[in-house]
Amino acid sequence: MKLTKRLVSTRAGARPGRQATSDHSRDRIFAAAAREFAARGFAATSVDRIAAAARLNKAMIYYHFKSKAVLYREVLRDMFDAVGARLRGAAASDVPPADKIRQFVEAFAVEAEARPHFPPMWFREIADGGTHLDEATFGSMAVALKSITAIVDEGVRAGAFKPISPMLLHAGIVAPLLLFFASVGLRQRIERAGVKGPAALKRDDVVAHVQRVAIGLLEGRVV
Repeated sequence: MKLTKRLVSTRAGARPGRQATSDHSRDRIFAAAAREFAARGFAATSVDRIAAAARLNKAMIYYHFKSKAVLYREVLRDMFDAVGARLRGAAASDVPPADKIRQFVEAFAVEAEARPHFPPMWFREIADGGTHLDEATFGSMAVALKSITAIVDEGVRAGAFKPISPMLLHAGIVAPLLLFFASVGLRQRIERAGVKGPAALKRDDVVAHVQRVAIGLLEGRVV
């Protein structure tokens, strides 16, 4: 690690006052890794590919991140932590439970839309059985389930919601949103194949649909 830091210092001219340069290189690595992991998954993405995409040397990557696995998990946790911050706020707000569910759906939509790499990365990780996740990542993920559980419990106590599995509700919210953001190219190809409508789907229409379905289930209007 000392050798790595010396190499980085030589390459980047690291010295007092160059913190902005170091932060910029970290951002470039993060963005390049996000694109590569989304396109190829964990196993097929090498540190060499990330370095080439970021236009930095491998020493710089290991200066900021201990390993490819650490970098991969940080990219995922960036999404989970951002969503978690929004969801904690929604669960703790004073609005009615149905509005909290609307906020819950919107939170996922906002953060997934801001991170186009996340939906394909997450679908690949699901297909791999979550083998590349660690306890810290699971802890970040758990915030969403705890938040939606708190909202459902509050609604049931208030007589506004019917009892429902928070896990099923969570899946019914997250899956269609991530599928929508991950399928832009596929929907365009389906449209070109003669099926009218997929390419015309709008983000706000999908969010509103997911909100209506989730609240309809909770209020017993959808069975």
